[in-house]
Amino acid sequence: MVPIYIVTDIECDGLTLGENSMIAFACVAVGDDGRRYGEFEAVLEPLDGASRDPDTMRWWTSRPEAWAAATRNAEPAPSVMMRFVRWIKAMPAPSVFAAHPLAFDGIWIDFYLRRFTPYAVLQNHYDSDKLFFGTGLCVRSFAAAITGRPVSECDVSAYPKAWLGEEEHTHRAIDDARGYANLLVTLTQLSRKRAAPYGTA
Repeated sequence: MVPIYIVTDIECDGLTLGENSMIAFACVAVGDDGRRYGEFEAVLEPLDGASRDPDTMRWWTSRPEAWAAATRNAEPAPSVMMRFVRWIKAMPAPSVFAAHPLAFDGIWIDFYLRRFTPYAVLQNHYDSDKLFFGTGLCVRSFAAAITGRPVSECDVSAYPKAWLGEEEHTHRAIDDARGYANLLVTLTQLSRKRAAPYGTA
């Protein structure tokens, strides 16, 4: 079956897992043909005993609207993550985790899934009950491969707005996830125009 990509964006109050907290995240479930299968959005209460990183908080002070969206009506992390699992499990095809970049957003979701659920972004190959198919897709690396640009140049500020579906990158998780979902579809369409069949040069 053609997989469904769970394009995810997270927001946090620091960069250290466990010492700081993921305060919000959002996902857009999309096929590589652009078909949408739903959205997930949540604001999470800080982890018990966690603190906020001063440098990160200085960054947030210049984005008051995004900070308000990332902290309003926060819910306990365990209930959010279990609801997220149920949402993924209800998808009509295998789900592939995707993020821009995978190494940042993916480790936060993996950490929270492992802490509050029986699942993870990357599970053991012998697990019979997996939440996601494969090891995930880094949309930023995908963009570098398709455009031929260095990864360092593959940034939301550098992409044509049409590639993002004209979605503004606001640091509100759902806005950014929608933009990256549109980007993934755009890149897939570009890759198909250039791809050669397996076994050909």
